[in-house]
Amino acid sequence: MLRVSAGNIRDDALNPDHRFASMPLHILNQDGRPGMTRRQCTGEYKVKPIKQKVRELLGYPYPARIPKGVFVEQWVGISTDEFHRAKDADVKYIRNRHPLLDMSWSRADCVRYLTSLGLADTPKSSCLGCPFHGNAQWRHIRDTSPSEWADVVAFDAAIRQGNARANASGSRLLGEAFLHRSRVPLDHAPIDHVTAAERAALRISADEADVLENGVEDGCSPWACRGDADALTQDDFGLAT
Repeated sequence: MLRVSAGNIRDDALNPDHRFASMPLHILNQDGRPGMTRRQCTGEYKVKPIKQKVRELLGYPYPARIPKGVFVEQWVGISTDEFHRAKDADVKYIRNRHPLLDMSWSRADCVRYLTSLGLADTPKSSCLGCPFHGNAQWRHIRDTSPSEWADVVAFDAAIRQGNARANASGSRLLGEAFLHRSRVPLDHAPIDHVTAAERAALRISADEADVLENGVEDGCSPWACRGDADALTQDDFGLAT
């Protein structure tokens, strides 16, 4: 098993001297409109280091040209529930294969198999402080890991004014940034219950309420980030739309 890393996105977000690959923070603009910053984190912190390692394993580290016909077969764990996210690789030296789709396995099939191995309690893959978390995922962190909860609460407070690099360069965020989609501090966010009045105030539909509770439906992987849908974004500063 090989592990690759491009650093710690939370440390980078708070370091004024480090280039920051934007994560999709929920923004409350100065005019009261909601928005979201663009998402670069999957490409920079997941896909890029994987491709670098693949090139290294093939014997052609960047910027060496990889000969035609030299490639790796990459298995991606996308189930039938999210078959629409299965894609070909964007480079010729990687060929994607989706074994769960080949076996017609759904997420439920995967859970049954893991249960047979005594590994049933396997959560969706995602980053600890991912803004795409639903209330159930935030509650799980709070109720099962106090240290991680304290960590994400502190990070949420620290990024209120946006990333440190942009602020240091004079491109400050014209609004406030939050990890929770309600756009209030995480330790005060309504993660335990959303009342009818709160739902009306947020003007959310039944489907949106489900996302608020359970997070974006799909899991997350370097090749299928659950934030792949078009985001309401502009850039790391100014009015997010």
